[in-house]
Amino acid sequence: MTSLFELKKNVADIGDELSNKKEQLNKATADPKVPIETVRDLNKDVDSIEERLSIVTKQYKEADAAQEEKLRVQAKKQAHVDFTKADPKEKVTDATAELIRSTMEGKAAPAAVREALGDDDATKTGGQSFLPKTVSNDIIAEPFDTNKLRDLEQVTQITNLELPRVAFTIDDDDFVEDQAEGKELVEKGDTVTFGRNKTKIKAAMSETVLLGTNTALVQYTENALQSGLASKEKKVAFAATPKAGEEHMSFYDATEVKIPSVSGSTLFDAITNAVGDLNDAYQDSAQIVMRRQDYTKMIKELSNGSATLYQAQPEEVLGKPVTFIDAATTPIVGDFSYSQLNYDIASTQYEQWKDFDKGINYFQITAYFDHQIKLASAFRLATVDAGTTGK
Repeated sequence: MTSLFELKKNVADIGDELSNKKEQLNKATADPKVPIETVRDLNKDVDSIEERLSIVTKQYKEADAAQEEKLRVQAKKQAHVDFTKADPKEKVTDATAELIRSTMEGKAAPAAVREALGDDDATKTGGQSFLPKTVSNDIIAEPFDTNKLRDLEQVTQITNLELPRVAFTIDDDDFVEDQAEGKELVEKGDTVTFGRNKTKIKAAMSETVLLGTNTALVQYTENALQSGLASKEKKVAFAATPKAGEEHMSFYDATEVKIPSVSGSTLFDAITNAVGDLNDAYQDSAQIVMRRQDYTKMIKELSNGSATLYQAQPEEVLGKPVTFIDAATTPIVGDFSYSQLNYDIASTQYEQWKDFDKGINYFQITAYFDHQIKLASAFRLATVDAGTTGK
């Protein structure tokens, strides 16, 4: 029996043959020196090849449709949640795959699927409008190392989260007047309230992905959504010009966050000056976030042709652990436990979305999150003095 691959190759080969024969016919027809019998023979050849191409194309389409139906049946079997499986991870993977496929078909996920995913809250419109908690945890809480800031600051998933700005109170008015932390508490209040900022992340879905194995489908979807969320997180945290309503989320915001800047004649001086300017309370846990290209340029200027600094770890050079993030256009020095990312998982929605212009289907989540710099006094921005050549 001819395989689908062989049929596809036949279609391509006969198609090429037809193109060549048509080109010969066109040339012969336009050349008065070519006998009319030759032109007629070439025309018959074209008709013959077109008929063969039509037959083979029909065979290929029928075989392709049969295989697609076979894969569809197989996918449906794979998507079925087997509650007899001993491995709970396998059960969750199968349930997640069925959830994704149901969403892409515009159907509500079966109750058994929601139960397997831990979404047994009957108030959630039968589970149709909200992403189950376990899926939310998988998608939101564990990104694939695309936002390194998550390794430095706290990441939580609490609805209506409120936290004290610092873990101590200040009763002495003179202390409030003298200390930057005290002034910040007076200006911003002693409580940080996390809001709900909406973002939509879409994972493009092809038939190949949807008809693949449950494990591959879930892994692909989670990878795409995790990458999208991490990208959004970095965008708001390092925005030089934040969007309206997102000012408080950026380390670089000068209107609400107002992290102090410390300068130096070179980038090295600026960073070390910023480290030294931090209050003692933040020194032990202080870290540096900056771009790798800025660090490389700084080392090149400091080394003056010597290879010694290139071999040293960044922490040995700058005195504090360094994390490289391309979005950090101005180095940030500080205790990143005073910044926090929080997701409101209870409100996370999932749905199918289609870009009709491109003809692509997407599995989409609508997530609500907030990024707060709880205490600007715990950070410093390292800037180079204007007019200096060092960067």
